[in-house]
Amino acid sequence: MTVADVLLLALGAVAVGSGALVVTSSHLVRSGLYLVVSLGAIAGLYLVLGAELVAWVQVLVYVGAVVVLLLFAVMLTRAPIGPSTDLDRPALPAAVIGAGVGLGLTALFADAFRWTRLPDPEPGTAERLGEQIFGAWVLPFEVLSILLLSALVGAIILSRPDLGARPAPAEETRDEIGDDPADAAEGNTEQDEVPA
Repeated sequence: MTVADVLLLALGAVAVGSGALVVTSSHLVRSGLYLVVSLGAIAGLYLVLGAELVAWVQVLVYVGAVVVLLLFAVMLTRAPIGPSTDLDRPALPAAVIGAGVGLGLTALFADAFRWTRLPDPEPGTAERLGEQIFGAWVLPFEVLSILLLSALVGAIILSRPDLGARPAPAEETRDEIGDDPADAAEGNTEQDEVPA
């Protein structure tokens, strides 16, 4: 076992452990911070595998932008900062589904690769990565940016109750204020008595 193998196992354990804390924590903000740790560990996995550019893109885009966007959305929607009982759900169904998916993927990969060593691919460059992202993957890239933008706009609308409110009709507003022209002509204006 090499140093790279030990680092991969350690970073994988950190990523899985913090990912489990993301979905089991009752603090919404702490869940976001555990997500930062999990995504940072994944960036470390990329570094160990020799994909430095992908690692820094992971840090800049996911840790630096997406998680900050999620935390801003939490703050804009006035979500509870402390522990919330609304986040408590039965853990058994999720654990069974997660374990089933994990075992299924393990069996699939073990059967597909049969523990054979594959030749290392050519090292990636920024040019090749840019061709893939903005060539074959440009549509998912743009769809994701529109999704994040719509989530931010939705958070702002939910946090501002006055944006969706309908204005009151003009007659009711005048009656509430007391400037109805009919009342003023008859001399029936109601005024608060001021003590002398």
